[in-house]
Amino acid sequence: MTVVCGALIAVGIAGVVVPVLPGSILIIVSLLAWALTVTSTEGWAVFSIGTVFAGAGLAAGLVLTGRTLRQRSIPGRSVTIGVLAGIIGMFVIPVVGLFVGFALGLFASEYVRQRDAGAALRSSLHALKATGLGILAELALACLAGTTWVIGVWIYFATR
Repeated sequence: MTVVCGALIAVGIAGVVVPVLPGSILIIVSLLAWALTVTSTEGWAVFSIGTVFAGAGLAAGLVLTGRTLRQRSIPGRSVTIGVLAGIIGMFVIPVVGLFVGFALGLFASEYVRQRDAGAALRSSLHALKATGLGILAELALACLAGTTWVIGVWIYFATR
């Protein structure tokens, strides 16, 4: 179970960067599964600390992105269209399609909303920066949650 949880935590960390995967939520579920499996003080300590990190990362990503989008008056609809275009792009252009599709979908939505290419480009760049900042914050805290798990596993097996 430790190996499975480690693999799921790695997928969760990757999921922070690739929004199609459930990221921080998968990390929390994996930490819980490991704590339930080892049924020890170390397991529950790792679950508690790791959940705080992963939960804070999830919240920070949402708050940082949402606040910037509200300040710039960029509607959530534009980001949603960007995400949908990114998902389509992922299948059309291997490797980079998610990012290209997101940027193009976001720009297209903003262009339709504002009817000005310059303004649409500026608001799209602000939205991309906000999204990137949110992803970085969540990624850093997801890595801390993963590191907490690695330290917990090491302590758990070293004392058994």
